[in-house]
Amino acid sequence: MQFLDMTQISILVADPNPYMTKIVRAMLRGFGISKIREASDGAIALEEFKTHQIDIAIFDYALATLSGVELTELLRGDENSQSRFVPIIMLSAYTEKKRVEAARDAGISEFLRKPLCASDLYSRLVEVIQHPREFVRSNHYFGPDRRRTKRDTQYTGEDRRLDFAKI
Repeated sequence: MQFLDMTQISILVADPNPYMTKIVRAMLRGFGISKIREASDGAIALEEFKTHQIDIAIFDYALATLSGVELTELLRGDENSQSRFVPIIMLSAYTEKKRVEAARDAGISEFLRKPLCASDLYSRLVEVIQHPREFVRSNHYFGPDRRRTKRDTQYTGEDRRLDFAKI
């Protein structure tokens, strides 16, 4: 596997558990990333987006003040912010279908279960860097294309996409 140069990437890690934040930070540093911002809850994470350039966000699902899902919805819903296009990797120890779907429907880019290993985190980072998904808009969604496969036919139903934007 080829090692990707991530030295210029700025990452925000938002997790209520300081030990998990420390583990994720150590992994990121192992990948060559030194521009790491940290937040212990969703409100602090939202402020980080207002005051710093963030290239990739890593959120825990169960953030306080604003959950990871609520934070994602706020970022994706702000039409005047460049932060709405930031790739978001959601972390959670709870991977029930309803949680994964809620995170996906809020507009996350990738989902990663806890406990996590460095190779899984690295592969998700590589995925959002080298293969960013197009952003789509429908009447009820704005965010990365949720489909993992492309289809040849055009959907013409009520919830069809209205426009596309690339990261």
